[in-house]
Amino acid sequence: MNLQERIDTLVLLGEHLASEDEYLNAVMQRAYYNNKWFTVDNQALAAKSIAKHFLQREQLEAWASHYALSEPVKRQRVGMVSAGNIPLVGFHDVMSIFIVGHTTVFKPSDKDKYLLPYVFTKAIERIQPAAKSYFEQVERLKDFDAIIATGSNNTARYFEAYFGKYPNIIRKNRNAIAVLDGEESKEDLAALGQDVFQYFGLGCRNVSKLYLPEGYDFVPLLESLHENHKKLVLHSKYKNNFDYHYAVYMLNRMEYQANGCVMLRENEAIASPIANLYYEYYKDKNELAAHLQSRREEIQVVVGKHAIEELPHATFGKAQQPALRDYADGVDTIAFLLRLG
Repeated sequence: MNLQERIDTLVLLGEHLASEDEYLNAVMQRAYYNNKWFTVDNQALAAKSIAKHFLQREQLEAWASHYALSEPVKRQRVGMVSAGNIPLVGFHDVMSIFIVGHTTVFKPSDKDKYLLPYVFTKAIERIQPAAKSYFEQVERLKDFDAIIATGSNNTARYFEAYFGKYPNIIRKNRNAIAVLDGEESKEDLAALGQDVFQYFGLGCRNVSKLYLPEGYDFVPLLESLHENHKKLVLHSKYKNNFDYHYAVYMLNRMEYQANGCVMLRENEAIASPIANLYYEYYKDKNELAAHLQSRREEIQVVVGKHAIEELPHATFGKAQQPALRDYADGVDTIAFLLRLG
């Protein structure tokens, strides 16, 4: 397949993901049965978001035009290890490998054993049989030329030991943070809630920490988060996390603020546990910018009204809506793949 044929295939895949397909829905039901964090609504949200933001012809052609994409001298086999923390989280990597013209060799995450494999095996085969050879699902990764692996800081050490001799992209823990100035509107706070709670806050682009001006009034924020997301505690796994941390804070007499669906605690860490949102005060925006730049290796994106130099930025409500060139950890996946040959 040439580049145009691969773009055509991705456009058709986008139409499929945006459709009300009974087979796709059945796969989502099975995925939910296997992993209760993968609600059908969240899987459908991920599929439709990918179709809208990644798989439109104009977007794909503009993305491809930024690179000198030609047919590879030799099709490389690129192994992929996906974190599986939210539905279809590895989609962008697989799509990148495909559009360059290489083959993806992937072992599905135990957390996402059905949806991502379905998209790049059965769905692709139905849409364009000639594309099937570009995707290989395996039980154990072997016989590959390069690797893209995403996991925690702990698993990254193992990845580096196992895969260090291959050309690689190895990603560690990162989270989104939000910078507030206390002048946010009701609409801003409602949109921020989406950045915090979409996919239960499990994604690397979910806001896990707030930076707040000294003297910040928490009441509007707490009210907005509760008003728009109080149903989260109806989900058993989320509620178990909420109840556990609530009990820990109570028993240890730790300071916190809560509204029935999330607990806010002052903490210097950037990554907060499920059902928690950390915050930290700042005095001066220039000092804050320098502080955040020094922690850029922990930050996936900064959410707020204003961008901070050297750091990726998203406006309120857009953290989980990256564009094609918003590469995870700021590493250009296409440039990496093109270096393979």
